[in-house]
This record gives sequence, structure tokens and C-alpha cells, in this order.
Amino acid sequence: MFIIGITGGTGSGKTTVLGVLKEFGARVIDCDALYHDMLETNRAMLGEIEARFPGVIQNGVLDRKALGRIVFADEKALADLNAITHRYVVEEVDRLLAQWREENVSVAAIDAIALIESGLGERCDVLIGVTAPEEVRVRRIMERDGVSEEYARMRVAAQKPASFFIENCDCVLESNAPTSDEFRQRCRAFFTEMLSKMNQTA
Repeated sequence: MFIIGITGGTGSGKTTVLGVLKEFGARVIDCDALYHDMLETNRAMLGEIEARFPGVIQNGVLDRKALGRIVFADEKALADLNAITHRYVVEEVDRLLAQWREENVSVAAIDAIALIESGLGERCDVLIGVTAPEEVRVRRIMERDGVSEEYARMRVAAQKPASFFIENCDCVLESNAPTSDEFRQRCRAFFTEMLSKMNQTA
């Protein structure tokens, strides 16, 4: 199974990249969506979050904005949260990958903001960074999540800069096209070439 790692900050355009990979028949793991599902189903993870950040869980439900205000303004708090959540997410990713291998899936993709830091990048055959200008990311986060500009900028500031992905990934897709359709076409051309080369060497 050929595994493609997709990483980049929130609002960078990773969802578009994943959509294109699905068009090519890849099985996709969106670690952000996986994490949010686990916040509703994994009581052990919620318990650890509550123990470290008392008060952010009310009646068994995580107040994500309350937690965000804490961790996006405190580097140590964010590191502590990541240490808890990465462990649970990595376990679930490994379970899915093992299942797909048994099903003879040929191409899989893992999308994670902390793909490299969490160790998930070590499972991948190629690492692709997705970047976008900061102002574009802030606008996308505001529109997508319905949050204030201040909160969106706090989220962006708490994440790795574009230079991190340029330095640590095998290649970079920059989501700076005027329209999402134009970026989607660029991604299609990129993966057509990549998967063609993969098939030739298989």
C-alpha cells in the first residue's frame, strides 16, 4: 500500500487536496475529523483532557472554543494537549491502515496538521506540505468555523509556519490560486504524475 502524507496548517487547502485524492480512488484518513469523532466516542481521551484542563468539558461535551483559548495562547498547554490526543489518534490510524492492507487497498492518504510531530509521517512513503498565504488562511477559518478574526489569527499563530513544511516535506503544494477550482486542477495534475510514476515502479 502506497501511503501519502498530507500536512499543513488549518485553512491551507488540505481538504481540497484530499478531495482530489478521493477522486483517484485513494482511501483517506482526515485526522482532524477523526479527532473530533473521538471527542464524542473515546471516553479515555476525554478523561485525560479533563484532567489536564479542568472545566473545558461540561456534561461530557468538550467546549472546543474554551479549550482553544487556552492552548492557542500557551505553547506548553498546546504541547500537553497534543501529547494526549496524538497518542489516541495514532492508534486509530494504525488500526485503519492495518485493515486497509488486509483489504488490498493500493493507495491511502493521511491528512494531519501534526503529521510529522506525531510520528505519523514515518508511516508515509511521501510527505506533501500544503501552504497558503496567512491572510487567505485567516479568511478561510473565519468562513468555515464561524469564528472571529482574532480567534482565527490565534489559531494560525499557534501552528507551524510555511517554512516548516517546505523544509520537512518531500514536496509542497501552495494553495494560492485565485479560485479553489484552479487549485483543484493543479492538484489533479500533480497526483496524475505522481501515481503514474508509482505504477511504473510497482
